[in-house]
Amino acid sequence: MLSRTVACLAALALSTAALAQDYPTRAITLIVPYPPGGNTDLMARALQPELSKALGQPVVIVNRGGAAGSIGTTELARARPDGYTIAMVPNNPVTAQPHLNRLQYSAETLRYICLVYDNPQVLVLGRNAPFRDYAGMVAHAKSGEEALVYGSPGQGSTQHLLMAQLLRAIGVRALHVPYQGAGPMAQAALGGQIMVFIESPTIPANNNLPVLAVFSRERLSSFPDAPTLAELGVPIEGASHGGLVAPDGLPDAIATKLEAACETAVTSETFRTAATRLAAVARFMPGAAFRERFVAESEANKGTIAALGLARE
Repeated sequence: MLSRTVACLAALALSTAALAQDYPTRAITLIVPYPPGGNTDLMARALQPELSKALGQPVVIVNRGGAAGSIGTTELARARPDGYTIAMVPNNPVTAQPHLNRLQYSAETLRYICLVYDNPQVLVLGRNAPFRDYAGMVAHAKSGEEALVYGSPGQGSTQHLLMAQLLRAIGVRALHVPYQGAGPMAQAALGGQIMVFIESPTIPANNNLPVLAVFSRERLSSFPDAPTLAELGVPIEGASHGGLVAPDGLPDAIATKLEAACETAVTSETFRTAATRLAAVARFMPGAAFRERFVAESEANKGTIAALGLARE
């Protein structure tokens, strides 16, 4: 019986090795856990042609928006770990949402392929807002209970958590309007339904919206006139960074091929040019370091979410 078990395990190992050697032999699905038009979607579509070229197979983007990115990330976590379903996921669905809701994944239960981008967040002014700068926003927010109306790409999203910190620092309450992603939120800002929101620089650059302040240590070259929050007396920093992940159990040989293809795509001149055009920062980080970064951030977010009173029961 023991010899038969050993033989079966050996055969399985050889079969897996053979599959990994041939991988990929067909199209690969790339889940984006947000609707079209948001930062994650735009970065995925900028990477798509270069990743397809590096893998030698089509990469097909499928948008699965909702629940601040956790619906699409859950779909990824449930997928077969064969390398044919991967996802472009930013930090929040992985490092914050599991502390807010009971989910079927956590920062520790995904397979990390590579970091793709690293974008500081910015405070964006909506069209038709009754103020034109940060000081005006603060004055308006203090003019009445929930006088300030702001959007976010979902309850507990990175942007929602950052706005909660900012409002607490200012000492005001505001009306929060959650959306299914940055794309619908940007459209709401263009239509005058919300006054401000926080997002990656890609979104205001792509929608021609002004930036009031930046959540980084230094001013951004893409918005040089926008002061840092530290300059405005509120030293809060925040970023949205994301990359490619796969279901747990992905064979190492396939993960290695995906990581190599990702590095080729991210460091390509075509992708870097596209990222610059989107006011984004292209940045490759291998899977092990990527995992370490997200797991550490998850632990930090656990404390922040508890302090804000948003932790799940």
